[in-house]
Amino acid sequence: MPRSAKCRRVCQLPAHCRFSPEQPAQGEAVVLAVEEYETIRLVDFQGLTQEEAAVQMGVARATVQRIYAQARQKLAAFLVEGRPLQIGGGSYAICRRKNCRGCGGPVPLPKRKGCRQMKIAVTYENGNVYGHFGHTEQFKIYDIVDGTLADAQVVPTNGSGHGALAGFLTDHGVDCLICGGIGPGAQTALAEAGIKLYAGCSGDADQCVTDLLAGTLAYAEAATCDHHHGEEGHTCGDHGCGEHHCGNH
Repeated sequence: MPRSAKCRRVCQLPAHCRFSPEQPAQGEAVVLAVEEYETIRLVDFQGLTQEEAAVQMGVARATVQRIYAQARQKLAAFLVEGRPLQIGGGSYAICRRKNCRGCGGPVPLPKRKGCRQMKIAVTYENGNVYGHFGHTEQFKIYDIVDGTLADAQVVPTNGSGHGALAGFLTDHGVDCLICGGIGPGAQTALAEAGIKLYAGCSGDADQCVTDLLAGTLAYAEAATCDHHHGEEGHTCGDHGCGEHHCGNH
């Protein structure tokens, strides 16, 4: 079963949602999803690069490229075929960030010369690092600009399991992952996706990110939980694998 589309961050809903030629052609209207509209607004209207638009929308650059291409193709169909155009639907979430550049604020999200950006994801539960990567129900994703926190949001995994979570993080443009226990298969998937792993972590999620940025994060690369998979009724999170570094005992 294919993974369901993840929500893309949208800063502004369209003020006008339906357009029609004076003499519209017969046939169904061209439907532009809200996130497709957003890529047109960011790239063609605001002048952002696709990479900058990806940062703004909280997704990978490849995702923005695909959405933008779909949007341009639909706009071409509207112009060439003369069918009505309407905007609505899709898979998106309204931006709730303060001082967001895309919403008109001053946050310097787009890259500039000398600027370093990264995204850090943490397996997350009640403010702490969740103990088992494969069972986490949400990540807290931190946007880092020049070593400083620019934004953070909690994102649900929507039931994604071990095999899909690496793709989930890739879709959200994540560069680094902080977690507790993690199986070897998931470690391999993260490595193939180019996501740096900091496993065997525990405690306050925000503090772990602060420690990572300061170069003082305590972690264990071999913090696996594969020795639990055959134990009926046992989940790694029941005893906080991150706290005793699963795989080290």
